[in-house]
Order: sequence, then C-alpha cells, then structure tokens
Amino acid sequence: MQQRGAQDELAGRFEAERGHLWRVAHRMLGSRTEADDAVQEAWLRLGRADAGEVENLAAWLRTVVSRICLDLLRSRTSRREDPAGELLPDRAEDGPDPEQETVLVDSVGRALLVVLDTLGPAERVAFVLHDLFAVPFDQIAPIVDRSTVTTKKLASRARQKVRGRSEVPAAELAVQRQVVEAFLAASRKGDFEALVTVLAPGVVRRADAAALPAGAAPVARGLDLVLRGVSAFGRRAAFAEPVLVDGVVGAVVAPYGRLSLVLTFRIEDGRIAEYEVIGDPERLRRLDLGVLDA
Repeated sequence: MQQRGAQDELAGRFEAERGHLWRVAHRMLGSRTEADDAVQEAWLRLGRADAGEVENLAAWLRTVVSRICLDLLRSRTSRREDPAGELLPDRAEDGPDPEQETVLVDSVGRALLVVLDTLGPAERVAFVLHDLFAVPFDQIAPIVDRSTVTTKKLASRARQKVRGRSEVPAAELAVQRQVVEAFLAASRKGDFEALVTVLAPGVVRRADAAALPAGAAPVARGLDLVLRGVSAFGRRAAFAEPVLVDGVVGAVVAPYGRLSLVLTFRIEDGRIAEYEVIGDPERLRRLDLGVLDA
C-alpha cells in the first residue's frame, strides 16, 4: 500500500509538470506528435529512475525531455528529413483543423516555429531553453554536452538567425509589413474590395509549379486574373504569417508551424506590384528567413 501511495504521488507530481514539459518539447521539435512522445518517454524514464534521489523533479524532467528532443533533432539531421514544400490537401476538410492548429501555434508564433527548423539541434535546444524558458546556461551546458561559454555562443548564434537581418530602413519595413498583413487578412476573408486596395492594377503573380494546382498557369498578370488566384489561396492564408525573407517582408504558409510555402512581394507606392509563391523545396531551403519584431 505504501509503495502504491508513493507511485500515485510521483504520478501526480509528473502530471503537474506535464504541460510545461510538452511546451518545451513542442518548441524544440515543432511537432505535437513528437512532443507527446517525448513527454511519454520522460515518464517511462522516471519510472526506471530512483525518484527519491531526485532533488528537483521539475528540473530533472525538463533535462530528460530536452535530451530526448536533442536526440530526435539529431536523428532528423542525419536522415536529412525536410518537410519544406509539403502542400495542404486540395479539400479543406482534409487539412489541419484551424481551431486546434491555432491553439498549437499562437503561443509560439508560426514564423518562430518555421525559423527554429533552420537551426542546428544544439542551437535549437540552447535557444529554446534559455530564450523561451529562461533556463540558466550552466544548466543547459550538460544537456548539449558543451561548456557554459560555448553554450552561450550557441544561443547567441541561434538568436541572430532567428531575428534575421533587415535590408531596408525600419520605416520602409513597417510599410511593407502593413501591406503584407492587409493582403493576408483580405485573402483569409475573401474580401475582394480590400484586395483591390492593396493590389496594384497591373499586379503580377508568379508561382512555382509545386505551389499550383495541376494545369494552372505559373504567371498571372492583371488584377482580374490575380484575384481569381487569390480566392484559391484563401484557405492557405489561414496558415500564413509575415516574416523576413532575404531581408524584406514576406510571408510563410506553415500549417502546424511546418513550412509549406513562402510568399515574396514587390511593393510600390503602398501596393503590391508583384508577388511570388515559392513551393519548390530546393528554393525554400535557400531562403534566409527571420522573425519580425512584435
């Protein structure tokens, strides 16, 4: 009976940490399924450990989950696993559930999850633990098997990649962001009047074959043709968020935070003169993506 009581107490303490552990794992892995698996594996390891010897159970569990995530990230790298360019199904009912997807992504930011995928495994773990969860570097260092000084450098390098580098003055960047956000908002709502105000009359839309339905033209010229294409884009716009793309404001389409498409824009006089939808995985890999300041 005493042993059963101790097990129940341990299970209760684990459940109290489960939400935090899941958030750590999700930010590290960008996958709800893998985050679930990482947390479950931590519970199994706790069952095999001598919990009575653990002074700080919360820190111990976080360390275990972080090491599990690091191993998974390294495994991805060795397999060169790359989800970039995966398109949503043609039918909305086959795609991610928007309500559930929003809950998963909103607390982190779709753009941040996408950019985190560009980091190396140790960089990602160091950045997530320090910058998102305020874990001291001396506690992170043993997890990534580095010195404290080197761990600080890992996080700093990751931070620079996450923030990206703007190629235009702040005022121009703000205008670009406003236009892109207006385009995405109008696309989500199917608001053609709003789209007409944000698209130039001679607007041009270019797109990779990988980003288009079969048989669709890679180039559309003029407001009428582009508006027809935007109506088809509307569902994907629900999973879009502005980002820095090669130093200027663009957008990612990233269901569950996994990169599917990137949009780049040429903006003139406060309107979109041209935009491109990039879906080719090789092109996506070459883009320099960064998170815009809130």
